[in-house]
Amino acid sequence: MTPKIGQKSWVHSSSTIIGDVALGEDVSIWPGVVIRADVNRVVIGDRTNIQDGSIIHVTNPGANPPDGYPTIIGNDVTVGHGAMLHGCTIGDGVLIGMRAILLDGSRVEPHSILGAGALLAPGKVVRSGEVWVGAPARRIKVLSEEEIEGLYLSAKQYVTLKDRYLKEGL
Repeated sequence: MTPKIGQKSWVHSSSTIIGDVALGEDVSIWPGVVIRADVNRVVIGDRTNIQDGSIIHVTNPGANPPDGYPTIIGNDVTVGHGAMLHGCTIGDGVLIGMRAILLDGSRVEPHSILGAGALLAPGKVVRSGEVWVGAPARRIKVLSEEEIEGLYLSAKQYVTLKDRYLKEGL
């Protein structure tokens, strides 16, 4: 299956995208990212950035649950350097910290943060507006409205940077 790449999206030449992948508009995929949707699908929403060295994979159908676990990432999401996302769901306006790990069936609801180096165990849910850190990850606070606005600023800054790369032919 050929990946679908949305308008004005940018994929660095050292990244690898395989299988049933759909990238929204204004998405940026930075150096060394691997997105492997060979046994299930990966969907990445508009204005989302997947930073250097991140790995995104899925779980086979036939596993528990029978449909497996796709990886679904919402709009305006920032995925930090070296994160590993496996069969998980991430809502809109989320920050996934550097080297965070999300395992099968885990979910991060909109307007939330999973901190750098966090390990979100299978089936765990970060509720909307929460910040979770640690391994295993646990809730440490609730975000203010100002902090939630900052999540969208991060995604917007990466759209601007991606546009510069496109303009310069990088």
